[in-house]
Amino acid sequence: MADELQGRRIAILVANEGIEQVELTEPRAALERAGARVDLLAPEAGTVQAFDHLDRADAFPVDRTTAEASADDYDGLMLPGGVANPDALRMREDAVALVAAFVNAGKPVAAICHAPWTLVQADAVRGRTLTSWPSLQTDVRNAGGTWVDEAVVVDAGLVTSRGPDDLPAFSAAMVEAFAAGPADVRRRAQPARFERSAILS
Repeated sequence: MADELQGRRIAILVANEGIEQVELTEPRAALERAGARVDLLAPEAGTVQAFDHLDRADAFPVDRTTAEASADDYDGLMLPGGVANPDALRMREDAVALVAAFVNAGKPVAAICHAPWTLVQADAVRGRTLTSWPSLQTDVRNAGGTWVDEAVVVDAGLVTSRGPDDLPAFSAAMVEAFAAGPADVRRRAQPARFERSAILS
C-alpha cells in the first residue's frame, strides 16, 4: 500500500562518509513510496558521501545532525551499511546514544550489512536474533546476540539483512515493521546498557 507509512517520520542514520549507496537509496525509496517522511541524520552538517563498494558515488544532503536529533521525533530508525560507515558511527558517542535511545524506547530499527556494528556498540543485540554481513557474526555473538545466515530476520521490531542482494526482502520487512510500530511489537528488546565511557575503550 502506498500509504502504509503515511504520517510516520523515519530517521536514516549514517556517518558523513563511507555509506554503501544502494543500501541508502533503495530502502529510502521504499520508505518514501510507503508515505513516510524520511530525514537523513549524520554527525556533521552538510552532506554525506556514498560509495559503490570502493568507488566514490553520490553525495546526499544532511537533514539534521545527531546532536540536533532525538529518538522522540521519529517512529523508526534505519541504518545502512558499508564497511566505513558503521565503523565511523560506532566511534561517535552522540550517534551510539541516539541508536540506544531508539532501542530503549522500543521503536523499530532496521539495519543492513555492516550496520549492526553500531547496534553492537550500543549494546542493542543482547538476547536478539539477527543477521548481518557474515564477517560480523563473531561480533554479534560476543555481544550476546544470536547470528543466523538468512536474507532477512525480524526479531521484535529489529529488522536485519546480510547485504545488497537482500535489499528487496529487507525493504519489505522494514516497511512492515515500521507500520506496526512499537505498540505492536510482541517482545520489546532488553534496554540497551550503553555506557558513554565504552566508546573509546
